[in-house]
Amino acid sequence: MQNSAILRIKNQLAYRLGSTMIEHRANGGGYLSLIYKLYKIKKEYTKEQKIYKQTIKLFPQLTYPRLETCCDYNESIKYKFHLSYMLGIVLINADKNKFKGGYFTLFKDIKKAKKDYKNINSILKEFNIISSCVYEVIANNKDKFINNFEKIKEVLHTHKDYQAIIDNIFHNFDYFLNNFELIKEWLLSDDFYQKYKKENHPYPSLLDPKKLNDENEQINYHNIPAELAWEMNLPLPDNYEFVWLGGHGTGTEALKVFLPVKIPDNFFNYETGIQRYKYALTLLLENSNEKKTIRIKDYNFYDFEKFCKLIQKKVNFIFQVRDYFEIFTCYVNHRTKSKSAIYEFNIQDDLNKVFDRFYYFSSGKNKPLELSLENFLSWPIMHKNMGFRTCIMEYSILQAFNNILNVYYIDMKDIIGRNTKDTIKKICNICNLSYKNDFNYDRNIIGDLLVFFPLCLTLDLLIDNSRIKILLISFDEEFDSNLYKDICSIIFSESGEKLYRILIEKKYYKNIIEECQIEYLKLFFKKFDIQLKDTIEHHKKIRVKPEDYLKVYREDKERRIKLQEMMQYELQNIKQHRPDIVASWKYYQEFEKMCEELDGKKDSLKENISNN
Repeated sequence: MQNSAILRIKNQLAYRLGSTMIEHRANGGGYLSLIYKLYKIKKEYTKEQKIYKQTIKLFPQLTYPRLETCCDYNESIKYKFHLSYMLGIVLINADKNKFKGGYFTLFKDIKKAKKDYKNINSILKEFNIISSCVYEVIANNKDKFINNFEKIKEVLHTHKDYQAIIDNIFHNFDYFLNNFELIKEWLLSDDFYQKYKKENHPYPSLLDPKKLNDENEQINYHNIPAELAWEMNLPLPDNYEFVWLGGHGTGTEALKVFLPVKIPDNFFNYETGIQRYKYALTLLLENSNEKKTIRIKDYNFYDFEKFCKLIQKKVNFIFQVRDYFEIFTCYVNHRTKSKSAIYEFNIQDDLNKVFDRFYYFSSGKNKPLELSLENFLSWPIMHKNMGFRTCIMEYSILQAFNNILNVYYIDMKDIIGRNTKDTIKKICNICNLSYKNDFNYDRNIIGDLLVFFPLCLTLDLLIDNSRIKILLISFDEEFDSNLYKDICSIIFSESGEKLYRILIEKKYYKNIIEECQIEYLKLFFKKFDIQLKDTIEHHKKIRVKPEDYLKVYREDKERRIKLQEMMQYELQNIKQHRPDIVASWKYYQEFEKMCEELDGKKDSLKENISNN
């Protein structure tokens, strides 16, 4: 018995007394016989407790474990709402207060206990509540529940046909009871009806979002824990200008540098909806003058729908897109600087070792994974069951939102080269952002130069045997002109494209000139420059091309048909509103042509997506 919470509750004095009362009523008998039975039970219980205390004093190891640690504890809470237990509590309280007239109100209290039992169980039964957590909340807040029963009943009956809010109420029943008047006012308001119930919103807020945004309100976003806010379906604060969508490989990282806006920048593929919600909530509650946005780069992560539905402010959406086959190559060619890459070197060092600094994620080596039917990197990313993915998601992801004013598609080519400034101006105008006139929109945000640089070349001076450091950075990187001098124009006499800068601290520049080391450096950097460009060209050649993907799809009919189905489905919206973008995608158009040649022309979109 000691390891069963249910048996221990049924063995408690309250349960035993109440059970005896019910049995006596069912079997008949006078009051005197009932009083005797109750007296006898109390006496036996007192004796049992005395023996138990004496036993554990001698043998502490026989002490019963805490009730909460029993495996059936959650189920046992329901027994506290049995009529037996509730009647027993009334008897015990009457006996405790016998010198204060406790027995004079006994019949009244018994009648009330029966009514409370009926009310509590009618609600739990009507709304099919089987969660032990709800029973525990009621047990811990019994007086509040009983005293507000009619009002609680009114709220529940008002929304009995709206299961989402009923689930929310009982899921957060403790908070509901402890903040009942505030929540009742909101749930019975016309605002709640119009915003949530009328639309049958799947994630209705338990609190009024308007009040949550007001720091002067007693309960607002600033004093509600993020986890609780998520559990109560509180929408994210409306302190954001737009929603930003775009899969990996569409230029989102470049645009992040160009736009004067803050985002929750720690969203990663493996993170759940609640993790992203907490990041976004923290950012949006910051008291800063910076404009903010919420960016999503993947589809169907855990709790994806709920996260999207809690973004409720009606705003414009920026959606970055790109030719799918260029995205695929971006994945397989995704690279970074190797952990073993050399940072500091001298003129005598082997440049082959200096430039051996690439790490490709697809292979874990200094070259990308070679495509074949076996090594087909795009397939798990797309996911044949249309589950979690980081591209081919344009239509699906939009269906998750109810707050779209307009969708503005930005193609990758629109943020490259001469188009960049006009695109950024357009986005700033749409999203209420300030355009940065003095920003270098031509700078290299991503690419090979970020793998090569920065580097540090050490040079020994002959005069005082000191060693200076020459800093090499990519040409678009900014530097402190008060501290450094760029000697590129001295090293490279001929004009041409500059890939990097050669920076020397100004205090050492005179020493280098005096020692006539400029000519020495010119010879070195001529060699350095040639080998750098050769290495860049080498990596361009070994990378996977969009044509390589097309070849693999040509060989695999099953994947080809599935990919075409996905693409046709996901491009519905963009084909309707920006057909020019899709028409400009060279490799996508080649793929469609290939499918038509190999598989025949499909009669309709419906036929293509019928298996999804």
